[in-house]
Amino acid sequence: MSIKFEPVVATSVTKQIAEQIKASIMDGRLKADDRLPTEHDLAEQFGVSRPTIREALKRLAAQNLIHSRRGPTGGTFVRRPTEEEVRANLITEATLLVSFGEFDLPDIAEARHELERMCGRLAAERRDEASLTAMAREVEKQKEERISDEDFCASDVRFHRALVDASGNPVLQFVMSTVIEALQPIENMVIFKFRDKQKIIRQHEKILKAIRSGDPDRTEKAITEQMTYLGHLFGKVAAMRKTSSA
Repeated sequence: MSIKFEPVVATSVTKQIAEQIKASIMDGRLKADDRLPTEHDLAEQFGVSRPTIREALKRLAAQNLIHSRRGPTGGTFVRRPTEEEVRANLITEATLLVSFGEFDLPDIAEARHELERMCGRLAAERRDEASLTAMAREVEKQKEERISDEDFCASDVRFHRALVDASGNPVLQFVMSTVIEALQPIENMVIFKFRDKQKIIRQHEKILKAIRSGDPDRTEKAITEQMTYLGHLFGKVAAMRKTSSA
């Protein structure tokens, strides 16, 4: 495969080379599993030394964009990330943004409400037995008399993950992995002292029953009921924090 790169200026040469190769990956000129030109060929194209190319490739490898293979068919190749890797990175970054104060709870709650309503409507239309069984299993788990707060929160996350999976839309499933697996645990951590577990369970049962019935409107209404309740709890927490800081 032949691909041409632009000459670079003297400032931050290594960074510029890495960014040009990265741009070729991002815009599709270099595809997953494509083999990059050799260090010698890249050095000639960019007009730099091989050690400079080597440093640029190290930058790309650190970003998990390329990887090297040894042997007769070896070389440097564009790396194909797995969905789980991308999802895990997304969850980590989202959690960091929350910890740095980039997102506040009302915004998280609003986004979750809107996205989950959409997933709920699709789940009612496309429901599958595996997802329904997973949701029902979590409801029974939450009813256990001696369940800890930690286990209840974990079960809550799994319930909503199954709800999203029932939508049958892989893009929504991917996007919602951040909301459900990164942001929802943070919500739970903030409000777990104030929520009524039995109320949450009843709401989950209502959501599950609505999805089983195949009624999108009823499902949306049940999800909105829970999101409204959680929003009330967020407001309660915010008011207490404001009072304590006054």
